[in-house]
Amino acid sequence: MEDKPLGILRVHVKRGINLAIRDSTSSDPYVVVSLGNQKLKTRVINSNCNPVWNEQLTLSIKDVNDSIRLTVFDKDRFSGDDKMGDGEIDMRPFLEAHQMELDFQKLPNGCAIKRIRPGRTNCLAEESSITWSNGKIKQDMILRLRNVECGEVEIMLEWTDGPGCKGLGREGSKKTPWMPTKRLD
Repeated sequence: MEDKPLGILRVHVKRGINLAIRDSTSSDPYVVVSLGNQKLKTRVINSNCNPVWNEQLTLSIKDVNDSIRLTVFDKDRFSGDDKMGDGEIDMRPFLEAHQMELDFQKLPNGCAIKRIRPGRTNCLAEESSITWSNGKIKQDMILRLRNVECGEVEIMLEWTDGPGCKGLGREGSKKTPWMPTKRLD
Protein backbone atom coordinates (compact mmCIF):
# COMPACT_ATOMS: atom_id res chain seq x y z
CA MET A 1 0.00 0.00 0.00
CA GLU A 2 1.44 3.34 -1.04
CA ASP A 3 1.61 6.25 1.43
CA LYS A 4 -0.67 9.17 0.75
CA PRO A 5 1.19 12.33 -0.23
CA LEU A 6 1.23 15.30 2.15
CA GLY A 7 0.13 17.55 -0.67
CA ILE A 8 0.77 18.94 -4.12
CA LEU A 9 3.50 21.47 -4.88
CA ARG A 10 3.14 23.58 -8.01
CA VAL A 11 6.47 24.78 -9.35
CA HIS A 12 5.87 27.68 -11.71
CA VAL A 13 8.99 27.89 -13.90
CA LYS A 14 8.87 31.51 -15.06
CA ARG A 15 12.05 32.35 -16.95
CA GLY A 16 15.78 31.93 -17.38
CA ILE A 17 18.18 34.84 -16.96
CA ASN A 18 21.55 35.10 -18.74
CA LEU A 19 21.83 31.34 -19.32
CA ALA A 20 25.07 29.91 -20.65
CA ILE A 21 25.70 29.63 -24.39
CA ARG A 22 26.05 25.99 -25.43
CA ASP A 23 25.63 26.25 -29.21
CA SER A 24 27.63 28.64 -31.42
CA THR A 25 25.81 31.87 -30.47
CA SER A 26 22.93 30.86 -28.18
CA SER A 27 21.22 27.86 -26.54
CA ASP A 28 17.95 25.94 -26.81
CA PRO A 29 17.15 25.62 -23.08
CA TYR A 30 14.62 23.59 -21.15
CA VAL A 31 14.27 22.86 -17.42
CA VAL A 32 13.95 19.48 -15.71
CA VAL A 33 12.46 19.52 -12.20
CA SER A 34 12.92 16.31 -10.20
CA LEU A 35 11.92 15.05 -6.78
CA GLY A 36 12.55 11.43 -5.88
CA ASN A 37 11.34 9.35 -8.84
CA GLN A 38 9.26 12.23 -10.27
CA LYS A 39 10.79 14.07 -13.21
CA LEU A 40 9.03 16.82 -15.17
CA LYS A 41 10.28 19.15 -17.87
CA THR A 42 9.37 22.38 -19.61
CA ARG A 43 9.21 22.86 -23.34
CA VAL A 44 12.36 23.83 -25.28
CA ILE A 45 12.78 27.52 -26.14
CA ASN A 46 14.93 27.75 -29.28
CA SER A 47 17.87 30.16 -29.63
CA ASN A 48 17.34 32.10 -26.41
CA CYS A 49 19.59 32.58 -23.35
CA ASN A 50 16.80 34.56 -21.60
CA PRO A 51 13.83 32.24 -22.21
CA VAL A 52 10.33 32.72 -20.81
CA TRP A 53 8.72 29.34 -20.11
CA ASN A 54 5.86 30.42 -17.84
CA GLU A 55 4.95 26.76 -17.17
CA GLN A 56 3.50 25.07 -14.09
CA LEU A 57 4.89 21.68 -13.11
CA THR A 58 3.12 19.69 -10.37
CA LEU A 59 4.90 17.45 -7.85
CA SER A 60 3.40 15.10 -5.28
CA ILE A 61 5.16 15.69 -1.93
CA LYS A 62 5.62 12.69 0.36
CA ASP A 63 8.72 13.70 2.34
CA VAL A 64 9.45 17.35 3.12
CA ASN A 65 13.11 16.56 3.73
CA ASP A 66 13.63 15.77 0.05
CA SER A 67 15.05 18.62 -1.98
CA ILE A 68 13.71 19.56 -5.37
CA ARG A 69 16.41 19.52 -8.02
CA LEU A 70 16.22 21.86 -10.98
CA THR A 71 18.52 21.28 -13.97
CA VAL A 72 18.73 23.34 -17.16
CA PHE A 73 19.71 21.63 -20.43
CA ASP A 74 20.45 22.76 -23.98
CA LYS A 75 18.55 20.65 -26.51
CA ASP A 76 20.78 19.22 -29.24
CA ARG A 77 19.50 17.48 -32.36
CA PHE A 78 22.41 15.19 -33.18
CA SER A 79 24.13 14.61 -29.82
CA GLY A 80 23.24 14.35 -26.14
CA ASP A 81 21.72 17.44 -24.53
CA ASP A 82 24.26 19.73 -22.83
CA LYS A 83 23.89 20.56 -19.15
CA MET A 84 23.56 24.29 -18.47
CA GLY A 85 23.64 24.23 -14.66
CA ASP A 86 21.57 23.03 -11.73
CA GLY A 87 20.18 24.09 -8.37
CA GLU A 88 18.29 22.74 -5.37
CA ILE A 89 15.19 24.05 -3.68
CA ASP A 90 14.87 23.50 0.06
CA MET A 91 11.12 23.25 0.71
CA ARG A 92 11.34 23.41 4.51
CA PRO A 93 11.15 27.24 4.95
CA PHE A 94 8.18 27.32 2.58
CA LEU A 95 6.37 24.50 4.39
CA GLU A 96 7.23 25.95 7.82
CA ALA A 97 5.41 29.14 6.77
CA HIS A 98 2.26 27.00 6.41
CA GLN A 99 2.66 25.92 10.03
CA MET A 100 2.75 29.44 11.49
CA GLU A 101 -0.05 30.10 13.93
CA LEU A 102 -1.50 32.99 11.96
CA ASP A 103 -4.99 33.64 10.73
CA PHE A 104 -3.91 33.98 7.11
CA GLN A 105 -7.38 35.06 5.99
CA LYS A 106 -6.96 38.30 7.98
CA LEU A 107 -3.65 39.18 6.29
CA PRO A 108 -3.66 41.73 3.47
CA ASN A 109 -3.04 40.40 -0.02
CA GLY A 110 0.70 40.39 -0.81
CA CYS A 111 1.74 40.35 2.87
CA ALA A 112 5.23 38.86 3.43
CA ILE A 113 5.09 35.99 5.95
CA LYS A 114 8.77 35.05 5.93
CA ARG A 115 11.97 36.09 4.15
CA ILE A 116 14.86 33.80 3.23
CA ARG A 117 18.28 35.26 2.54
CA PRO A 118 20.78 33.80 0.08
CA GLY A 119 23.47 31.71 1.73
CA ARG A 120 25.86 28.82 1.38
CA THR A 121 23.11 26.30 2.07
CA ASN A 122 20.75 27.46 -0.69
CA CYS A 123 20.92 28.48 -4.35
CA LEU A 124 19.12 31.80 -3.94
CA ALA A 125 20.49 34.67 -6.04
CA GLU A 126 18.66 37.23 -3.89
CA GLU A 127 16.34 37.39 -0.89
CA SER A 128 13.15 35.38 -1.36
CA SER A 129 9.80 36.25 0.22
CA ILE A 130 7.05 33.85 1.20
CA THR A 131 3.80 35.77 0.81
CA TRP A 132 0.06 35.47 1.33
CA SER A 133 -1.37 36.14 -2.12
CA ASN A 134 -4.92 35.61 -3.41
CA GLY A 135 -5.77 33.18 -0.62
CA LYS A 136 -2.61 31.06 -0.99
CA ILE A 137 0.92 30.95 0.38
CA LYS A 138 3.48 31.44 -2.39
CA GLN A 139 7.23 31.82 -2.64
CA ASP A 140 8.93 33.64 -5.49
CA MET A 141 12.64 33.00 -5.92
CA ILE A 142 15.53 33.38 -8.31
CA LEU A 143 17.94 30.44 -8.21
CA ARG A 144 21.57 30.92 -9.17
CA LEU A 145 22.61 27.88 -11.18
CA ARG A 146 25.63 25.86 -10.00
CA ASN A 147 28.24 24.01 -12.02
CA VAL A 148 28.08 26.55 -14.86
CA GLU A 149 29.68 29.90 -15.71
CA CYS A 150 26.43 31.93 -15.52
CA GLY A 151 22.67 31.70 -15.34
CA GLU A 152 19.65 32.01 -13.08
CA VAL A 153 16.10 30.65 -13.15
CA GLU A 154 13.07 32.44 -11.70
CA ILE A 155 10.39 30.20 -10.18
CA MET A 156 7.41 30.34 -7.82
CA LEU A 157 6.22 27.66 -5.38
CA GLU A 158 2.58 27.15 -4.42
CA TRP A 159 1.21 24.46 -2.06
CA THR A 160 -2.14 22.72 -2.54
CA ASP A 161 -3.84 20.19 -0.29
CA GLY A 162 -5.05 17.90 -3.05
CA PRO A 163 -7.83 15.29 -2.75
CA GLY A 164 -6.63 12.26 -0.83
CA CYS A 165 -3.63 14.13 0.60
CA LYS A 166 -2.69 14.09 4.29
CA GLY A 167 -2.08 17.83 4.39
CA LEU A 168 0.36 19.61 6.66
CA GLY A 169 -1.82 19.42 9.76
CA ARG A 170 -2.27 23.04 10.91
CA GLU A 171 -4.53 22.11 13.82
CA GLY A 172 -3.48 24.98 16.10
CA SER A 173 0.03 23.70 16.74
CA LYS A 174 3.37 24.36 15.11
CA LYS A 175 4.62 20.88 15.94
CA THR A 176 3.53 18.37 13.34
CA PRO A 177 4.80 14.89 12.50
CA TRP A 178 6.80 16.07 9.46
CA MET A 179 8.70 18.85 11.25
CA PRO A 180 12.10 17.88 12.68
CA THR A 181 12.48 18.20 16.43
CA LYS A 182 15.40 20.17 17.84
CA ARG A 183 17.73 18.50 20.30
CA LEU A 184 18.74 20.54 23.30
CA ASP A 185 22.14 19.02 24.07
